[in-house]
Amino acid sequence: MMKFFVAHMIPAHEEIHDPKVRENYGNLTSIVGICANIVLFLGKFLIGTLVNSVSITADAVNNLSDAGSSLISLISFKLSSRPADEEHPFGHARYEYIASMVVAIAILLLGIELIRTSFDKILHPEAIAFSFASIAILIASIVVKFWMYSYNKHYGKLLNSAVMEATAADSLSDCMATTAVLLSTCISPLIHFNLDGYMGVIVAVCIIIAGGKIIKETLDSLLGSSPSEEEVKEIVTLIKSYEGVLGIHDLMIHDYGPQSRFGSVHVEVSGKEDIFLSHDLIDNIERDIQEKLRIQMVIHMDPIDLEDEETNEMRAYVKKMITAIHPDLSIHDFRMVRGNTHTNLIFDCLVPYSVKMNDAAILEQIKEQIAKLDKTYYVVVTFDRAYTSDIRK
Repeated sequence: MMKFFVAHMIPAHEEIHDPKVRENYGNLTSIVGICANIVLFLGKFLIGTLVNSVSITADAVNNLSDAGSSLISLISFKLSSRPADEEHPFGHARYEYIASMVVAIAILLLGIELIRTSFDKILHPEAIAFSFASIAILIASIVVKFWMYSYNKHYGKLLNSAVMEATAADSLSDCMATTAVLLSTCISPLIHFNLDGYMGVIVAVCIIIAGGKIIKETLDSLLGSSPSEEEVKEIVTLIKSYEGVLGIHDLMIHDYGPQSRFGSVHVEVSGKEDIFLSHDLIDNIERDIQEKLRIQMVIHMDPIDLEDEETNEMRAYVKKMITAIHPDLSIHDFRMVRGNTHTNLIFDCLVPYSVKMNDAAILEQIKEQIAKLDKTYYVVVTFDRAYTSDIRK
């Protein structure tokens, strides 16, 4: 059904990278969410009041809260689509993350209040009047909420929308919670024991867990999280597809919200190549990354000398020695500076966060191994902490 709405209500809906099209997706899914949740709230609240069920009434209030969350999403899509300005040169896309946080806090508060009312119901149970109308509204709610989960999950992934992903998670938790309420409504009359309050606690726990997960994911985005291994591989594969690229290191990605990502990376090229040709190569790579991956990338060009035989042999030796210390370690920017009494081996050592050794321990082992080779070799090492094991592989 949502695909029908998208096809007929969003012009040029295939152009998902167009900010206006993206905003239209957000507006449509939010308005559908508001309408569906208000209808569910009215139906559940009426029936929950008639049959004296706290879990059905609480589930109704949850739907009203979801309608409010959809309204927040609607506002966030409008705000996040605003272009960059003097005060916000990276745009306003992070409004979606803030909206996700607001939705998550509302979910948590609702869960806490529901636990309070459910415990009161456990301590003071009341008879529940069985009603086919209550069964019907709960089944309808499960179907509608699963539909909402499906389209929010699909379009959230398609548009890389944190607020849609949060809405999808909330809808799925609602499905589980309403299923618990349905079981309580069906089983309690059969066993002559009121499960209403207990199921209310289950509903509350589901809601709190969903809210906590959304908060964690949103905090990761706001604080700055590392890109996925798949994204790193995609970037590295694209850069290395160019003839003339000899190596890659120091990749960093900064996320300022969906469709607002910036990055930097060092690309190694031959020092013997014409600098204007190398510069043209770098420009082409930056342009392709922007067009294909939607990342505004700044590339630092590192010229390296591949014709000095002694440097090449020593570079290979140090690489092998480093991986013997830990298989995830790697080096880049290797240089030899020769003097009358000693030779400096200067390089950067890439240390992924997965490597638990500290820099001092790694340096001590490097010095020991180099001293065994030649006591006139001194090492000057700069340690880089990274979020990938080795983007140069």
